[in-house]
Amino acid sequence: MKSKTFNGVAVEYSDGNVFTDLGLPDAEKLKVKSGLAVEIIRIVRRLELTQNDAGKRMGISQAKVSNLLRGNITNLSERKLMECLNNLGCDIEIVIKPAASGKGQLRLVQA
Repeated sequence: MKSKTFNGVAVEYSDGNVFTDLGLPDAEKLKVKSGLAVEIIRIVRRLELTQNDAGKRMGISQAKVSNLLRGNITNLSERKLMECLNNLGCDIEIVIKPAASGKGQLRLVQA
């Protein structure tokens, strides 16, 4: 992370993944999971679904919906989050292509 000072206040710039900035293991995986969760939350809110209705549509319990809406995604895998999005009417595309250089990256691109 890069730091600069503006008017005596230290500001740190992210490298693009807050989970990496925090030094968390599996930072790329966490970024993808959180992106999937954000999209689910947007859809549930847009459709004005209750937690029970959202759970029925996604195939998960109301308790897991509650956790998801509060940002707790530890009990849901990437696969399950993608299944929830499918059940909410979203298509998901996985594109594999050569990396620009060195090691490839895992990235979520939202339309």
